[in-house]
Amino acid sequence: MPSPRSPQSPQKKQSGKQRDAFFDNAKYLAIVLVAMGHAWEPLKGDSRILEAAYQVVYAFHMPAFIIISGYFSRSFDMRPDRLKRLITGVAVPYILFETAYPLFKRWIDNDPHQEISLLDPWYLTWFLCALFIWRMTTPIWKMVRWPLPLALGLAMVATVSPEIGDDLDLQRVLQFLPFFVLGLVMKPEHFHMVRRRSVRIASVPLFAAALAVSWWAVPRMNTAWFYHRDSAQELGAPWWTGPVMVLAMFGCSLLLTACFFAWVPRRHMWFTALGAGTLYGYLLHGFLVKAGDYQGWFEPTWMHQPLGEIAVTVAAAAVVTVLCTKPVQRAFRFAMEPKMEWAFKRDAAELARARQSAERTEREREREREKVSA
Repeated sequence: MPSPRSPQSPQKKQSGKQRDAFFDNAKYLAIVLVAMGHAWEPLKGDSRILEAAYQVVYAFHMPAFIIISGYFSRSFDMRPDRLKRLITGVAVPYILFETAYPLFKRWIDNDPHQEISLLDPWYLTWFLCALFIWRMTTPIWKMVRWPLPLALGLAMVATVSPEIGDDLDLQRVLQFLPFFVLGLVMKPEHFHMVRRRSVRIASVPLFAAALAVSWWAVPRMNTAWFYHRDSAQELGAPWWTGPVMVLAMFGCSLLLTACFFAWVPRRHMWFTALGAGTLYGYLLHGFLVKAGDYQGWFEPTWMHQPLGEIAVTVAAAAVVTVLCTKPVQRAFRFAMEPKMEWAFKRDAAELARARQSAERTEREREREREKVSA
């Protein structure tokens, strides 16, 4: 997940690059929901209420992440320093974790035949693959006249194209693409609009209605629609339902995401700093979830009862919180944010900027020395 920098407020421009508490809070709360959803997966089959909550959470937690990712990709271009950050912050972690997860399964699940493939994202790594592709195509979306309708059109076509297959998880890349493009075209004032008091008040009955509709839909709707990883034909539905579901779920997800943003605190909270470590929480908590799945941690009967489900939810939130902390970031920075200066040539423009900065600093020092001697 990208590390957001504060956009300039329409009311007041901030000096320097300062993190925006709102976006860090949103990222932290979203990653908690991601971990809770993954912890619910082995339990939800025994509880219609839990299944309903699961569907509601899955309707907006990744769209919220992706919209924020798109919003902070607005300045991306093919400048060498930005390409370097994309490689070291997205591509390299993808390669490392796309290798680590299958190796982990070989070991903990005693499955020596588990394949390692960089073309078939495994479990959580699909997001890194998708983010790399989305960000590389950002200049195109900034150039076309109607980016969001075009992205929705591509998502609709994907849902009727089972031949796309699993390579690079392109179904998810295309079906989630409209949320990234939406983030690209959003402006700071749009986030200020959803944070108004009237929106917060309206979001309460909207969330309640979403839970009620989800409870009704549990036996009537395939939960796999929320994963956006399959075509309509692969889900056993008529082809025409794919485009219809793209539009319907985009609208529902957008509405619930706005409700979620409305309740995200704008001020610094005890968890605000954890928003900078959500990539760590995202990629690392998957090992614990998979270990629990392979080792039968979710099998005890008490976990499938209301108190057990609450305990698992609290534990998931606590674990992912720890995984976002500074000590964990320092321990795993070599994999998540490697510097890799050795791998890149120095850009000529960057060298020129460095020389100019050094010359400017030297001139300032010379002036200071002249003042002191005078």
